[in-house]
Parts: sequence; structure tokens; C-alpha cells
Amino acid sequence: MILAAEYDNRARVPEHPAIIAGWKADAEAFRRKAGGAIDLAYGAGARNVVDVFHPDKPSSGPLVVFIHGGYWRMFDKSSFSQMAAGAVGQGLDVAVPSYSLCPAVGVTDIIAEMRQCCLFLWTRFQRRLVVVGHSAGGHLAACLAATRWEDYGAPADLISAGMAISGVFDLRPLLVTPYNDDLKLDAATALAASPIAWPSPRVLPFDICVGADESAEFIRQSRSLSAAWRGLGLSAPCTEIAGENHFSVVNALADPESGLSLRIVELASRK
Repeated sequence: MILAAEYDNRARVPEHPAIIAGWKADAEAFRRKAGGAIDLAYGAGARNVVDVFHPDKPSSGPLVVFIHGGYWRMFDKSSFSQMAAGAVGQGLDVAVPSYSLCPAVGVTDIIAEMRQCCLFLWTRFQRRLVVVGHSAGGHLAACLAATRWEDYGAPADLISAGMAISGVFDLRPLLVTPYNDDLKLDAATALAASPIAWPSPRVLPFDICVGADESAEFIRQSRSLSAAWRGLGLSAPCTEIAGENHFSVVNALADPESGLSLRIVELASRK
């Protein structure tokens, strides 16, 4: 099936096992060096835990939240600690959460868990949040940016800015892919979990990035959210990053001097 191939990132990037192994090794090395608060419980589930990493000097700005990917079906925070390194190196605090995975839960349950995590971070640190996510995490970052936080007893501007890297924002195409064996979406739940179809989010800056070497569908997904949200008055530029595929594109977050890390600093400094 054409759509199935468009969403099969592992088949498109044969070197993905080495990249994923590198993530885990780099994450372990960063944790040993950075320390931080590890395994803070934000909910009752076994995977409802979050690590928070701090810069050398205290920061009073927004707290950055990095949300990992894995098609809502795999990975946890332990393979992505290093994605905090760029922002931490630029003087920002960064939280890296885990969440429950499909098929044990549904995608809408994961959205609810990430909202719970944000509320926990707000209660604990009293700081606005900049949400950043890769792949499925990019989808979750968009969901958080589009959430009406006043409905949850939090400030309406709890999320001050965001960035989605290689996200999926309309889940309906996944209905005809093998991933749906675990996601268990139907037409109604796929639409309900698609932030591109939600009511207008609060106006805020939200960057959308995708590797230029990714599939046509992943590029379309990013362009489509950018067009939709810019049409609603948001600053939501779409940037296609040359030479990067679905797996390599996120590695820039580990480098304090990368364009993505510097852009997160800009987003965090917005008033």
C-alpha cells in the first residue's frame, strides 16, 4: 500500500538501528554528566514519570518539555535525555517525560497523560512551558499547544510556544497502515486525536520542522499544519531541513549551537 510505505520510516532509513543505538548511548552519557531530577511521578501509571535537567545557572524562563516519538508504540525517556542538552547548554531547564504506549492505551489516553504531565510541571515549578516533540512527540506537542488550559484549571497561556519536528497531525491516513494494529484507531478516534482538526488554538508561536529527505507524506503533514494554523492567525512556519531524514533531524537538539536549539531559545524568550 502506498500510504503504508510513506509512513514506514524505518524502511526508508536503513541505517536507523545505528541511529537508535546512538540515541540510547548518548542519553546515558548525558544523564551521567547532567544529573537532574530523575523519575518524578506525574501520574499513577508506571510510565508516568519525567526527568528534569537544569543548567549550571538557575533559569527563570519557561521550562522546555521534550516529548519523544516512536509512533505512540515504543521508546521511553531513557533514550532521549540528550535531546535536552542543547537547551540546557543555552541556560534553559528541560523536562523529558515518558508516557504509556499503545496498544495498552489509546492515542487519546496518551494526549491526556501529556496534559497531566504539563499540569504537574506547572504545579511544581510555576513556569510557563515550551513544548517540543519529535515524530509522535511532535503530534503531542501540537495537541498541547492547542489545548484550552483554562478548562484544566491552569493559565490559558500555560504553553507559551512550541515546536513539532517530523510530526503527524492528521491521524486518518494511519488507518490503512500496519501501525493501526497497535493504535486501534477508527475514523472517529483518528479525527478526535488529530490536532489539525481541532478548534482554533490560542495564538502563539509554533514552529513546524521536517527533514527534507523524509517521505512526501511527512512533508505534507508538516506543510498542512503550518497552512492551517497560519490561517488561524498563529505564527507557524514550516521549515524543511536539508539533508536530514526522519531519524537524523532531531539530533540537532543535542547541540547547544544548532539552529534548532537556538530557535528554542528564541521561542522561550518570547513575551
